[in-house]
This record gives sequence, C-alpha cells and structure tokens, in this order.
Amino acid sequence: MKELSNRTATFTDSVIRRMTRISNKYGAVNLSQGFPDFDPPAQLLNSLSAIASDPKPLYHQYSITWGSQAMREALAAKQEHFMGMPINPNENIVVTCGSTEAMMAAMMTVTNPGDKVVIFSPFYENYGADTILSGAEPIYVPLNPPTFDFDREVLEAAFRDNDPKAIVLCNPSNPCGKVFTREELTLIADLCKKYDAYCITDEVYEHIVYAPHEHVYMATLPGMFERTISCSSLSKTYSITGWRLGYTIAPAEITERIKKVHDFLTVGAAAPLQEAVVTALNFDDSYYQEVLDLYTAKRDLFCQGLDSIGLT
Repeated sequence: MKELSNRTATFTDSVIRRMTRISNKYGAVNLSQGFPDFDPPAQLLNSLSAIASDPKPLYHQYSITWGSQAMREALAAKQEHFMGMPINPNENIVVTCGSTEAMMAAMMTVTNPGDKVVIFSPFYENYGADTILSGAEPIYVPLNPPTFDFDREVLEAAFRDNDPKAIVLCNPSNPCGKVFTREELTLIADLCKKYDAYCITDEVYEHIVYAPHEHVYMATLPGMFERTISCSSLSKTYSITGWRLGYTIAPAEITERIKKVHDFLTVGAAAPLQEAVVTALNFDDSYYQEVLDLYTAKRDLFCQGLDSIGLT
C-alpha cells in the first residue's frame, strides 16, 4: 500500500492527554491538562437544563454555521467591555469548536504551504501541529526561564531571516504562565508591522491573571487589529472544557475567510450549548473577580504545600 501522509509521520498522540490518562490510571494529581478546579456556575447549568428540554428546533438543529446570533451578540458585548474596542457580532466573530479549532482555522486562513510561522517555546503542543498541518514551517523562539523573557535580537532575527507569515502569541502563556508586558507586546506588534506579519493570539486565560500583572489584548495596540486574529475559548473561564466552545475575533475581511474554513472543518459548534452559554456571557464583572479570587486562593494553597515539602 502507498505510504500515509508525510506531514503527519512524526506526530504522536497528545502528550498532555496521554498524561491525563496515566494520572487517571494511577490516581495521581494531574498537573498536565487544563481541567478547571471549580464547577460551572449554577446559572449556566440551569440555562443548559432549560435549553435541553425546550423542543423548539432553534436549539436542536443546525445553528448558523459561524455561531448563533444570540451567542455572537452576547460575546461581542462581553469582549467589547474587556477589550475596550468595538466588535461587530456579524462581521468580526466566528464561533468554533473550542479554541483548538479556532487556532487551526486561523492558521489555515493565514498561511500557504511553505510559509514560516514564529512560535514562542515552550508552547501549547497544538501550535506546531497546526502549522505543519497547514503546510507551513514553525520557527521557534525560546522563552528563557525562570522569568520566560525572550531575547529581542533573537526574535527580530526570526522575523528578518524567515519573512514569516504570522506569529503565534499565547498570552497568558500555556504552559509557562508568562504574562507578556505591554512593552513586550508593543515590540512584537512593531515587528509584525515592520515585516508585514499576522498575529494569531491564544488568550484562553485572559481572566486568570494574578496581580501585579495585567492582560493586554494584542488587537488593541495601535495598528494591530487589522492584522490580528484573536482566538479564545469559554472553557477555562466558565469551567466548561467539555462544551468545546471557542471563537475568533478578527477584521471583517479575515473573518469572512475564517467562516469558510470553519464551515468545512466542523460545520458548527453545538447549537444548544451556544444558546445556553449566553447566560454566562452576560455575567457582570463580579463573576470574573470571583473566578480570579478562587484561583488565587488555590494557588496560595498549592505554594504552601510546596513550601512544606521544601520544593520552593
């Protein structure tokens, strides 16, 4: 028989998900996969229950491919509030099957076979795979421990020597937790403009940022909205990783192309879940502060545990 695809010949299964299976097998503490520590909010679960028992076809048949009108409107209002910039629910948003699909759709929208893509390392494992599956080539730039800063000259060399089509920016970073400063983001933005590159962001942890750090959206920096595809997910913020609801936010011209890619990747995200999550998207600021407070307390307890066994 003929050989299988060359581009996937070096792929393994997900190391993250494999670690979860091993942790489950031996009853270990799982620090690999991003499972939220808290239950979904009760209001959201109540909304899901109501939607699930409602016989209207609106909720149980295909939704609009790029996202239900109700979810896109609620998401646009929520992100306008936090990003501080206008977002049109009909022109700038595509609802995807998790941020995983959002990143893949963004990569396939932007790159051609043979293009180069700059990726900070360490990185969430999908970024390299997305690049390779798109026929592009990843160019890795190290984030240097313990603070996971990057060398400005090394980053510019990656742009200058490779003429990349895009850079992938995970902020806050998975897996190292780095929160990029405004100054660092401005430098990256300047390189994107100087070398005419797109920026594909992954901002899943946008609401889980510990003081004194602050989350700055790349798309809000001068001259960056038109060349940024902001990818994110509702998984971590609302403790619903199994719902697989993500999205992209981008200029209208780019969004139109993402819609087409998304349509042929997955057709659309689950219609009942899109309708149910509107309840959560309408939460006020107190909810996001509560989430942050819960994670801060959890972090402090974890650090105390490390102190007690001499691992800090």
